Amino acid sequence: MSVQDDLTTMQRCLDDLSRSVGRLEKQLGSGGLDIRRVRADADHLRESVALLREAASSPSAPRKPELVTIPDTPYDPSLWIDTDDEGLGARDRHAP
Repeated sequence: MSVQDDLTTMQRCLDDLSRSVGRLEKQLGSGGLDIRRVRADADHLRESVALLREAASSPSAPRKPELVTIPDTPYDPSLWIDTDDEGLGARDRHAP
């Protein structure tokens, strides 16, 4: 089976689930916390499958992470004015 076939099968199963949840809501009432949770979970699954279908339909090359070049030149010393050395405190004082 192809990915699209699997997604279509999954969508049909979710449609069946949604119909079953609807029948349960009619029998049990839609005010209970449990049935609302089941409805919300079914809706989230439906949204997730839609996202999967969208991702599968747009073929794109795997994205490579963008590399950031870090220069070997020293940083500007003015960046460190009025800073404390971690664990040592300020430059003009002694460590405890």
